[in-house]
Amino acid sequence: MQRARRIVVVAALLGAAVAVPASAQAQPEATGAGSVGAVDITVDGVSAHSDPIAPCVVDATAEGRTDPITVGTRTKYGLSSTTCTRNPDGTASVKVTGQRFETSVLQQFGGPVIKARTFGAGCNTTANGSNGYMQLGTVTGITVPQNIPTNHVITIPGTTPGAPPMAEVVLNELIVPVPADGSLTTNAMHIKLFPQGGPASGDILVGSASCAPFGL
Repeated sequence: MQRARRIVVVAALLGAAVAVPASAQAQPEATGAGSVGAVDITVDGVSAHSDPIAPCVVDATAEGRTDPITVGTRTKYGLSSTTCTRNPDGTASVKVTGQRFETSVLQQFGGPVIKARTFGAGCNTTANGSNGYMQLGTVTGITVPQNIPTNHVITIPGTTPGAPPMAEVVLNELIVPVPADGSLTTNAMHIKLFPQGGPASGDILVGSASCAPFGL
């Protein structure tokens, strides 16, 4: 059993490197959104889907909350919440807090049951960029480093030699546009089923937060 420490991903430099019109700097309209997670998978021809769970959006839906929920029959999220805030200085903040995530979609193929007792993600905008962070606590089914680097990929191999991997699990996922504009999305965990093809496909997200200093 391993515990992942809270990791801070400093991404403000991505935004600081972008030239922004003076008018946008004078009147920033920062935005942000968060969700507990989302599921869009197909396993042996059977689909399981959930739109972003307990979503929040700055200036629209300040808070979201979910009781324990099961998507399909094999992916679960425990009691979790999201908060999206407009700060007094005009910046935006997003916070996602969750517990007892579990998915056993790989078990039928000989893979592990992946669990996280706690998880979270968040982000904040600044005058010219954004920063994000995530946390995972008591993760089982995969080996998590004590300090999780950005976009850390764990490959779950097939059960026979030469078989394609069953999944890729991305921890501390950081997504930024190209070219960078100061916005970002942070996912605590992103599970990609059979990324090279196989009996299952799709994505499972756990803890997601997006921020943009000048609007989405």
